[in-house]
Amino acid sequence: SHLGITATLSTGCRRVEKQPSSPSGRYLTSLPPWAARRSLAQKGRAARRFSLPLVAGFARRLRALKAQQAYNETLCGNCYNQKYKGYLFVDEIGNLILPNAVTDGFAKLLADHGLRKIRFHDLRHSCASLLLKQGVPMKQIQEWLGHSDISTTANIYAHLDCQSKQLSAATMEQALPLPEELPENQW
Repeated sequence: SHLGITATLSTGCRRVEKQPSSPSGRYLTSLPPWAARRSLAQKGRAARRFSLPLVAGFARRLRALKAQQAYNETLCGNCYNQKYKGYLFVDEIGNLILPNAVTDGFAKLLADHGLRKIRFHDLRHSCASLLLKQGVPMKQIQEWLGHSDISTTANIYAHLDCQSKQLSAATMEQALPLPEELPENQW
């Protein structure tokens, strides 16, 4: 479940984007190590697919996981479940790890470390908040999260964008310098 948590925090993907019933259930498995494919089919809409560069540490974990899965398959032989071969979220014998197991594992991780309870989806918001805090422009965050419209991203995260507001204020101060002393009242 730690891999699912890391995937959500580093890519901002939704839980549905990791579900095996969607085309992205195999996400990250058949692509080069620098790209992650995400797709999201929303009710009444066509699936949108896009690629993101992988965070280096996460890419290393993925390669280690795939090597472990290959080892498990060899060790288990005919007992290894081939139905989900190529999926990331499988157990030691190739059975599918359901999304609720990742969500429940996240709640347990928080409790074990004495952290306050938050929703699993809040990891997606944490990803966006961290990107914004590091100065990533709102348009790039929109693309990273897969929002179809910039207004969605802006409506959710604009209140966190104090860094760009400070930059705007500093820019205005430079563009419109005020005199050091105030003029006497002329009225």
